[in-house]
Amino acid sequence: MNLFYNYQEKIFNSLKILDKRKIIHIPRKLKSFTVELPPKNQKADISCNAAMILAKVNNISPVKLAEILKKHLLLNFAEFKSIEIAGPGFLNIYFHIFFWAEYLTKVIKLSFKYGSNKVSKKNYNIEFVSANPTGPLHVGHCRGAVLGDALSNLLSFNGNKVTKEYYVNDYGGQIKNFVSSVNYRILEIVENKSFPKDKDLYPGDYIIDIAKKIIKNKSIRDFSNFEKIYKKLSSESLKYSMKLIMNNLNLLGVKHNNFVYESNLIDKKMVSKIIKKLEKKNYIYKGKLDSPKGEQTKDWKIRDQLLFKSTMFGDDADRPLQKEDGTWTYFAGDMAYHSHKVERKFDILINVLGSDHAGYTKRIESATKAISNNKVDLICKVSQLVKLFKNGEPLKMSKRSGDYITVEDLIKEVGKDSTRFMMLSRSNDVELDFDFEKVTEKSKDNPVFYVQYAFARINSIFRVLKLDISKNIKLNKKEFDPNAHEIEILKKISEWPKCIEISLTKLEPHRITFYLYDLATLFHSYWNLGSKNKDFRFISENKSIKNSRLILLQALSIVIKNGMSILGVSTPKSM
Repeated sequence: MNLFYNYQEKIFNSLKILDKRKIIHIPRKLKSFTVELPPKNQKADISCNAAMILAKVNNISPVKLAEILKKHLLLNFAEFKSIEIAGPGFLNIYFHIFFWAEYLTKVIKLSFKYGSNKVSKKNYNIEFVSANPTGPLHVGHCRGAVLGDALSNLLSFNGNKVTKEYYVNDYGGQIKNFVSSVNYRILEIVENKSFPKDKDLYPGDYIIDIAKKIIKNKSIRDFSNFEKIYKKLSSESLKYSMKLIMNNLNLLGVKHNNFVYESNLIDKKMVSKIIKKLEKKNYIYKGKLDSPKGEQTKDWKIRDQLLFKSTMFGDDADRPLQKEDGTWTYFAGDMAYHSHKVERKFDILINVLGSDHAGYTKRIESATKAISNNKVDLICKVSQLVKLFKNGEPLKMSKRSGDYITVEDLIKEVGKDSTRFMMLSRSNDVELDFDFEKVTEKSKDNPVFYVQYAFARINSIFRVLKLDISKNIKLNKKEFDPNAHEIEILKKISEWPKCIEISLTKLEPHRITFYLYDLATLFHSYWNLGSKNKDFRFISENKSIKNSRLILLQALSIVIKNGMSILGVSTPKSM
């Protein structure tokens, strides 16, 4: 129900009639013309640039061609009240009031499906967060977690099947350091031994919490031989660490429905299997690599190593698969993981990566192309840094860990709703300033409050009138007489499917936060007019309301609810 796309198609089909009559010529390879909202200083309902697109090929000025198109469109579209020619040849189109009455009725009928585009259903795998299971999530993880979850909601809203996946890196040096840290904390508690001052260990208080839980669990009773108990201690430590991470995600309202463990892929020899598979395709070879840009030449050893021909698939350089000691590189493990994804027959793979992985995208996209024979698309979305501010100053310290702000710290300070909305208030590829004061104040400057307050105000009207906001309201089209302010809100409501379509196409849920804030601004501005002019008050002195105004409010509440649900933000009925 994308108004703009629909009329782009309808107008194009209508102009084909003029082409058949040889009044105008439409080329086979027509540059697509647009139908969209006109600039804010113009009051038309929609604007079309068809005359400007077709003028050159018809050897006529855009304005003269616009006159021809205007006459034709007015004859063929009963819902077009009038058309003005603006600027260099834009067709500014005004609808009859009955059109908006019918449109509102459709919105109410669709209800919480309004805006959804279920034309092409696909099977998506979205991998996000995937933080090393060595401690609590910090703010850097938080932005990626919210982005991945909102993308999942957006895709699901449009009828796609979505697997929200967490890849657990439970293999390698960082895990050994983590388990050693837990062991040292256990010895500190049990035997009063001092925790070593080693930069590779994890000193956070959460390590003490994990150590205490393992001691209490009593699944391990003797901690004197670390090598002997390593496997069991690793399993227990990772279990409690993942519980901590999942608790952090629950605070954010994020729930994954699938977890893939790197150790399982290693046990199944998935790395060697995919390497052999790619070797058969001649994508693997032994060779030498020059030192990476930025590396000191004296610290770089040029040696023969196993390499993947990632340059064949758009990467800047071929990538090593084995370290000097013969163990697999991080990239080789990732190749095995993405081979596992491809085997599960997803249509599209999406990876939400942290800012420190921005340079990693080309190689893993190349690997996926090689593994799937270019049949599976991998899209990487990089979530840039979050800068925290409080009292005008950068905020860097954490109450628990001592070196970073945890998700738990953030949620306790500002709440889930503010955190999620603000994390989506900018495009994922730009840095985000997160101001604690701004997201907790009750004003227009706090966008999440402003949108929630609009929903609460709408619900308050229905409460006063003792009406059920979820119950369908029949519209008397003959009595439908919206004023100019209500038409502006209606026009904004009609933009919702377009907002969804663009957000979906570009995988950019931040566009929804912008849209909702603009919609809330229109509503609050209209509400405030009632304090000066009783004609603009939603409820009259005798506790009644125009039917047309009531159904507009219901449609408004539906759009806000739909949008906030995709963002994963609540819509309280009172505030």
